[in-house]
Amino acid sequence: MEVAIVGGGLVGSLLSIYLAKKDFKVSVYERRPDARKIDEVGGRSINLALSNRGWKALEKVGMAEPVKALSLPMTGRMIHGLDGSKTYQAYGKEGQAIYSVSREGLNKLLDEHSTAMPNVDYHYETQCNSADRRTGRLDLEDVKTGECFSKNPDVIFGTDGAFSKVRSFLMRRKRFNYQQDFLDHAYKELSIPAGPNGEWQLENNALHIWPRNSFMLIALPNLDGSFTCTLFLAFEGEESFENLQTEAQVREFFDREFSSAAALMPNLMEEFFGNPTDALVTIRCFPWAYNDQFLLMGDASHAIVPFYGQGMNSGFEDCSVFEDVLAAEMGKDEAKLNWGKVFKDFENLRKPDADAIADLALRNFIEMRDSVADPKFLIRKQLEKKLMAAYPDDFIAAYSLVTFTEEVRYSEALRRADIQNQLFEELMERADFVAKWEEDQFESELSSILERYKALLLRPKESKFLAG
Repeated sequence: MEVAIVGGGLVGSLLSIYLAKKDFKVSVYERRPDARKIDEVGGRSINLALSNRGWKALEKVGMAEPVKALSLPMTGRMIHGLDGSKTYQAYGKEGQAIYSVSREGLNKLLDEHSTAMPNVDYHYETQCNSADRRTGRLDLEDVKTGECFSKNPDVIFGTDGAFSKVRSFLMRRKRFNYQQDFLDHAYKELSIPAGPNGEWQLENNALHIWPRNSFMLIALPNLDGSFTCTLFLAFEGEESFENLQTEAQVREFFDREFSSAAALMPNLMEEFFGNPTDALVTIRCFPWAYNDQFLLMGDASHAIVPFYGQGMNSGFEDCSVFEDVLAAEMGKDEAKLNWGKVFKDFENLRKPDADAIADLALRNFIEMRDSVADPKFLIRKQLEKKLMAAYPDDFIAAYSLVTFTEEVRYSEALRRADIQNQLFEELMERADFVAKWEEDQFESELSSILERYKALLLRPKESKFLAG
């Protein structure tokens, strides 16, 4: 059976490995050149943060250890205040970390593994011009020569990103729901180079954030001692890319808002004016499948903003969950594999989780740029840490549910996050609680807080539970 994957990015390349291991003949069509044969080009992507869900998907096909060699652990956030102060916030329990990894480096590694498999055939610099949902025909073009050709594979996967060409053709039918929402903010990639002896000029075990309420700068470490930085700023308005048109304006802005970072960025002007300013989009659509021939996965079906570090992880989890669904169906009768049922089971299982992580990612943007420097937020984080330490089996903070577990679905993590938000909001409204916290007299309340939390888990529709 011949399987086609349109889009050889991170999700497409990992999916090809999954399918090849099931002994399908796989053809991958990727518009871009082979990344292994060109120099890395900066300014086009945000560094990636691998967490448990992504690691699980890699582990299932034997890719976790090779990828780990390309990654750096980040055990927490380092918050850089406007006054130059630094505050470290651990992400989870001791030993837990997310991992910084280069998009290009990871894609190259997955491509190397995939192309080495005998039943995978890669076609770089080949774009999809159309996909006929009635006949299952792909119309393709070699972008170097202009030669056009067609293929009729048995099954087609669209993993060609947020602005998927495959999706655009599947949308041309009744009852296809589609929603596209852009943030008012954009992003631009910058960098902090390695020091004179190749050393990191900031702590290399942390994700660095310069939160400034309506905007922020972040920095993730790279193996070569550099940091990939990303500026998130509004397109328009008082503080915006619109008002950063000259070198003098950019210099004044960075010296005022991010002076500690600016001092480490000798290429700031070149990168600021040379790298693109890109949009941030959330895309929701459904259905993802068409009959027994087409299935959308990754950003093609559920693109999200990057603020929970789950875009790649959720796409990789798509591959892992799909393999589980496929294996269950193949176990019944491999000779009569019902792709239509596999597709429908997968999309119905996965859609609620895709919507949930999209919502969580949007919320975390507010937390990263606004809340991380708020005193009440810091109290909440310390309380979460105390609860997790005292009751590890009964309380897991929302961030840890998403990032450091893989058995809890995104949709369940969102439900628990809503309950935790309600709990902590009501606690913070109590002056006596805040006073007890500041005086270190809160320990006796931990068990009662946990019981209230557990009660609300069983009664999720209640709006108040701390009355009296």
